[in-house]
Amino acid sequence: MISLAARDIAHSWSKYVFTGVGLGLLIGVTLSMAGIYRGMVDDAQVLLRNSHADVWVVQKDTQGPYAESSSLPDDIYRGVLGMPGVEQAANVTYFTMQVQHQGKDTRVMVVGFEPGQPGAPPSLVAGRHVTRSHYEAVADVKAGFKLGEKIRIRRNDYTIVGLSQRTVSTGGDPMVFIPLADAQAAQFQKDNDAIVSGRERTAANPAFNRPSVPGLLEAVQASQITSHNVNAVLVRVRPGWDAAQVAADIQRWKHLQAYTYADMEEIAVQKLIATSAKQIGLFLVILTLVSTAIVSFIIYTMTLGKIREIAVLKLIGTRNSTIAWMILQESIGLGLVGFIIGKTVATLWAPVFPKYVLLLPLDAVLGLLVIVLVCTLASVMAIRAALKVDPAEAIGG
Repeated sequence: MISLAARDIAHSWSKYVFTGVGLGLLIGVTLSMAGIYRGMVDDAQVLLRNSHADVWVVQKDTQGPYAESSSLPDDIYRGVLGMPGVEQAANVTYFTMQVQHQGKDTRVMVVGFEPGQPGAPPSLVAGRHVTRSHYEAVADVKAGFKLGEKIRIRRNDYTIVGLSQRTVSTGGDPMVFIPLADAQAAQFQKDNDAIVSGRERTAANPAFNRPSVPGLLEAVQASQITSHNVNAVLVRVRPGWDAAQVAADIQRWKHLQAYTYADMEEIAVQKLIATSAKQIGLFLVILTLVSTAIVSFIIYTMTLGKIREIAVLKLIGTRNSTIAWMILQESIGLGLVGFIIGKTVATLWAPVFPKYVLLLPLDAVLGLLVIVLVCTLASVMAIRAALKVDPAEAIGG
């Protein structure tokens, strides 16, 4: 049986191959968009996994510390630690900033943690963990920092003593872990000019500057330049205890907001990246429609170029179903060539993207099924044109 695809490859192979390459690049972009979405979801989930927490305790009526700002007194953890079912409770801070590195700004999320507690960096790929109470840091390899380098966070320099991997924020920014006390000072401490201005305003306030109460003004001014706040308390639940029940008890008795892992995952995935997910989904729909239009046009023009051959087939008694099957083969074959090229280029250029691109085998399988469906639908117009060919055209009629 004559194969239209085989004839095209034999007599006009360059057109078929270049068409497959063009379609493959379009498919590669489509797979990459799906990988970007998967990477965003994985970034949000890996942030939660790396926290090693079962419950997140944050400011009441907020969805912090990732979706909203949250501020808690740093002694709250003592009361949380005394709740039934709580095994560990640790303060933690998060804030995003630009760090100068080799003359360039590097956007990072700075995490203040307590060693050996939830929120500490996971296993390292190089170096060691933070052992000193000040001026040491562990950074994600994505930040580009090297062991022994010094980076400046606010007013102080920190030495990179360890490197971790896949420790990123929900936005994909690499994390830098520093001691909690340093992070509190860096996040909440004011600059010198603001401190002087605040002291002058406080001294001008008669409610604080009372000659009859010695030491009041100094105490108020000292409280203004020190911070005892954190963004969240991370809780580990004792084995056998229900995290949801522990979170409900904390929320009831401590008048704070408490979220389980499932709650935080919903906030991170369904709310933080919801807009980006919708935008990527719209792009995927547009790319699918464009791919359908391109394949449909290509197969249609290729079929019109073989009108005489199709007429000959009809003249010798070939059934319409056979002709339709040959055109469908050509369309699906073009889609398979494009898929192979697209999957290859998507895998090759994925590491080049600044954000994490996660290409899942399931997405590739689903993509292949969609491509077969798209190519099947795209061949309908060409099949209709082929079935309308008059056998008399084979002899110039």
